[in-house]
Amino acid sequence: MKTGLGLGLLPFVSEAAARLQWRDITFTGLGTVLSIRAAHQDVVVLEQALQQAKQVIARIEDQMSLFRPDSAIRQLNREGVLRTPAPDLLHVLQRSQQFSAQSQGAFDITVQPLWRVFEQAKAHGALPDAREVAAATRQVGWQRLAVDAREVRFLTPGMGITLNGIAQGYAADRVRETLKQAGIAHALINTGEWSSLGQSAHAADWSLGVADPRQDQALLGRLSLRGRCVAASADALCAFSEDRRHHHIFDPRTGYSPTDLASVTVAASSCLQADALTKVLFVAGFEKALVLAKAWRVDALVVHKSGRWKASEGLQWQSA
Repeated sequence: MKTGLGLGLLPFVSEAAARLQWRDITFTGLGTVLSIRAAHQDVVVLEQALQQAKQVIARIEDQMSLFRPDSAIRQLNREGVLRTPAPDLLHVLQRSQQFSAQSQGAFDITVQPLWRVFEQAKAHGALPDAREVAAATRQVGWQRLAVDAREVRFLTPGMGITLNGIAQGYAADRVRETLKQAGIAHALINTGEWSSLGQSAHAADWSLGVADPRQDQALLGRLSLRGRCVAASADALCAFSEDRRHHHIFDPRTGYSPTDLASVTVAASSCLQADALTKVLFVAGFEKALVLAKAWRVDALVVHKSGRWKASEGLQWQSA
């Protein structure tokens, strides 16, 4: 699973919570396994809301998934232009451009050429050489992606985008909004990133176990959501080299992966923001990440490749 986060629940069950009907659904989408746990007193309302949530994710996949050959961004990557982008896609592209500008290019959805060159080399059991990386880097640059309601266009040949670093967060926000509008007051949403409503079945705040990026099945600690959204990125989730020095998170300015962090977890008011900022903090590195998180008004937990970690003071965090 993309985030490496697991659900942790507390033991007390109230009478009010016991009257609710709870349902769990698990399905695939956005390149991972997704799940929603939700409750309502009327099971019909609950089932309808869960189906609406799945439909929301399907529409987002139609626009933003690289795993669907006929998605809108696959069309953009093939043809270099996409006319009249759908509102959801336009919103995510515009927000992506804002994150790029505000992070001075640390977040950049046009890194797809770098992904391609590393993935092609990996298929042959190797890493790309410096010339190949330099050539791919010249095709990266958020300023050369033109976005407006009429069309999206690449201004340099060979460009490509990936929304894998933000679409899952956006999906969590949209699912939360959909459930809330349907009258669902309690839910835990996993779209690869995490969002929630209300309380768990145990009448307590939702909490997540944060995985240790260096020890399988081990937790660094537990994180209480307190109504916030949580996203995480780790070098172990998609590595191009056994030492995890080269992985799916790129510094767009160098063409290579950031060197010192193993994982970043961000808690923010929106999952779209949390998702994007995990990459910004990855690029910032261990020493600067929490300072940058404070500037963005979010909280974060960062883990060094050596196993050292540190967390923002505002994070509702209990170490293992």
